[in-house]
Amino acid sequence: MKIALITGASRGIGNATAQLLAQQGMRVVVNYLRDKQAAQAVVDTINIAGGTAMAWQADVSDERQVVDMFTAIDDTWGPVAVLVNNAGILSTQCRVEDLTTQCRVEDLTAERINRVLTTNVTGYFLCCREAVKRMSHQHGGAGGAIVNVSSAASRLGAPGEYVDYAASKGAVDSLTIGLSLEVAAQGIRVNGVRPGFIYTDMHASGGEPGRVDRVASAIPMRRGGQPEEVAQAIAWLVSDSASYVTGSFIDLAGGK
Repeated sequence: MKIALITGASRGIGNATAQLLAQQGMRVVVNYLRDKQAAQAVVDTINIAGGTAMAWQADVSDERQVVDMFTAIDDTWGPVAVLVNNAGILSTQCRVEDLTTQCRVEDLTAERINRVLTTNVTGYFLCCREAVKRMSHQHGGAGGAIVNVSSAASRLGAPGEYVDYAASKGAVDSLTIGLSLEVAAQGIRVNGVRPGFIYTDMHASGGEPGRVDRVASAIPMRRGGQPEEVAQAIAWLVSDSASYVTGSFIDLAGGK
């Protein structure tokens, strides 16, 4: 039975992915940062449905905590075969102009930029590093699959709102491409998904819970997406059906 680690899995895309991978027969580790109750609810839902899951608290931006998490998974179930890097943060928009909330590069502080980059970029690197050490044929591993959850913002830039977040996701795209080439011969596939305008709590974290509805008319499909739609793409990428796919991205932004 494959062991899958999904970071930031207590809500949204991570939650949907954890439940779907469990339904497909994987043992799932639900990583979370603060909301133990929400993470345990995901675990309980999976276990009640006949799957196998456990919650693990770790700040993925903290190297020691990442190493300890992977070691604990090794000791409990064995090495991770599937990694879904999903944990990420979005800072609040910072001023109101013409009745809309905005945040431009000229408004950003170093503290805010570094906080976003540390979680959204360093966290992905650290988890990828530990996963590769366990999956790589070079290290005696059986191979594996990594999916990095990026964002359509990496292509669109998120001007006037979240350029720092968009830049962090651009870095995730580069990580995905570079790592996929490094480990392709070691039995590891690395791919990315780029969601956009998905109904998750992240928009509330950014100070605008109704953001998806606000921008829906500008989306070619005229609607926002659901976490389950992103989870389906992730599940395919980590499955044997995608066995010849690496260094690729699936955009899930309604045509945006």
